[in-house]
Amino acid sequence: MEYGSIEREIYVDASPEVVFEVVSRPEHISEWWTDDAEFDVTSGAVGEFVWGDRAQVAPMTVVNVEPPRVFSFRWCYPDGAVDDSAGSLLVTFELVPSGAGTTIRLTETGFREVGWEAAKAAEQYREHIGGWDTYIPRLGEYIARLVSAA
Repeated sequence: MEYGSIEREIYVDASPEVVFEVVSRPEHISEWWTDDAEFDVTSGAVGEFVWGDRAQVAPMTVVNVEPPRVFSFRWCYPDGAVDDSAGSLLVTFELVPSGAGTTIRLTETGFREVGWEAAKAAEQYREHIGGWDTYIPRLGEYIARLVSAA
């Protein structure tokens, strides 16, 4: 297996502006993916994603902020330190207007570049596939609740 990239796509009945807020703002991310998140929505900003009572903390760096079309970040640094020279995974949300809503295209890349041993790369790749298969539908459900409450 190549472990090149993970790609997921979902359509939601919400504008790209609304979707951009949901995929890029910590207060929204913690509603559909993490238990907590802390970062500024600015290219180059460093922050973290948190699960449980800080049982798992993942450092992250915001890479690209182009409202309302693109939001990307790096995470899963091999030694836990934010250091792009060591490799990391890149997650990109591309938001494409589609009819009255938005198609969300998620891509996660970098599994080969991180430098993990083959078994670790395979394990991480499988875990991330399972994770996105869980969290992308939750993203859609959260957006639907948000829009219906507005």
